[in-house]
Amino acid sequence: MAFITLDTKKLKSNFDYLNTLFKKNGIEWSVVSKMLSGNKQFLTELLKFDIKQVGDSRISNLKAIKTINPNVETIYVKPPAKRSISSIIKYADISMNTEIETIKLLSKEAKKQNKTHKIIIMIELGELREGVLGEDFIDFYENIFKLENIKVVGIGTNLSCLYGVLPNNDKLIQLSLYEQLIEAKFNKQIPFVSGGSSVTIPLIFQNILPKGINHFRVGETLFLGTDVFNNTKFKKMHSDVFTLYSEIIELNEKPIVPIGEMGTNVEGESYEIDHSKIGETSYRAIVDLGLLDADMNHLEFTDKSLKFAGASSDMIVIDLGDNKKNYKVGDLIKIKMDYMGTLRIMNSKYVEKKIKR
Repeated sequence: MAFITLDTKKLKSNFDYLNTLFKKNGIEWSVVSKMLSGNKQFLTELLKFDIKQVGDSRISNLKAIKTINPNVETIYVKPPAKRSISSIIKYADISMNTEIETIKLLSKEAKKQNKTHKIIIMIELGELREGVLGEDFIDFYENIFKLENIKVVGIGTNLSCLYGVLPNNDKLIQLSLYEQLIEAKFNKQIPFVSGGSSVTIPLIFQNILPKGINHFRVGETLFLGTDVFNNTKFKKMHSDVFTLYSEIIELNEKPIVPIGEMGTNVEGESYEIDHSKIGETSYRAIVDLGLLDADMNHLEFTDKSLKFAGASSDMIVIDLGDNKKNYKVGDLIKIKMDYMGTLRIMNSKYVEKKIKR
């Protein structure tokens, strides 16, 4: 059975590095845990750290977090669906919002559950995902401040996730100015200006992060050590907190070119034969992992001599070339993953999750 490991020592090192960085710059932050896909074993290890806030985009994951540590503050990091209002109030201390009608429902449900629900209102700054338009946000806030059992604790924005619009000094100053305008007009305190995510971290090192930005939401950099802005890795962070292992279940020397009348494969793709390779052979291994679990575009062998030959729903074929390293049936193939690769694997119930201490 394929399995993925979480290296707790390396994760703790990454957490301490970021926590020190943010404290030094007067920034509060929420650990975005959606990469763990609600896995209680992994969440338990994460929540052993000195974490004040955890954000997630799945209610079931927030429920799992509250089960492990009822005292940690939880954030639902996308606009709530109307049909999920009751669960949002129950398991999320804070939610991120963009729709007045949804917040009215949150207000009613919070009153029903005898709670005060906190919200961060997301503003559109060009990424065209979630966010209230700039010309509407004054009226938006005015309506929200009237609602019972709702406390506005922040203004935020999302960048880079949909189209890849990068944060810069101008955009984040704009967000900070929106917060100042709201505070001045309505005589209200807005504690969080949540303009930071993994992609924003390099702005801290460049000393161009506006002082008004005081809240970050970070997942990818914590778990993968990624410098998202520059599409590289931070030198002082670990990129191998997660490692995927898949077992060789068949290994044979076989022709490189398929034999027979050609149709389409399981993904509906047609394979083009390279006639120059007819008659050539290589060693091919099959591992116990497939397209149901993983996307090959987001996986990378740690052994650079290995190449993907193809995949079906529950098997991946690897080209070993001359098999100079003498792989055999039963050996484990070690695989690195990027952000989407890890998410896909973590969401597969067919891939075992293990702690590496």
